[in-house]
Amino acid sequence: MPLPPPLSDEQRRQALEKAAIARRKRAELKEQLKSGRLTLRELLDRVADDIVGKMKVSTVLESLPGVGRVRARKMMEKLDISDSRRLRGLGQKQRENLLQEFARR
Repeated sequence: MPLPPPLSDEQRRQALEKAAIARRKRAELKEQLKSGRLTLRELLDRVADDIVGKMKVSTVLESLPGVGRVRARKMMEKLDISDSRRLRGLGQKQRENLLQEFARR
């Protein structure tokens, strides 16, 4: 497979800027989850947004209040969700199970 052509300085600068904006937005969303200003349901309703849709499920769960890395991994295993799954890649049943599980908390 041939390598893509190298980016010009301007293209590289734009790509880096776009990546930085995406990182800031993801960090802001995770902080909103942690503080309770945003619910898991509200976030899942926004998966059409490219930045939200590409967030890893494990990272989102770890951002919920009272859920750490271990609990997030156990919950994903229980609900049969792969470690590498992104929010956009969740099936309807997986999404429903996640919402049901975290509605109990």
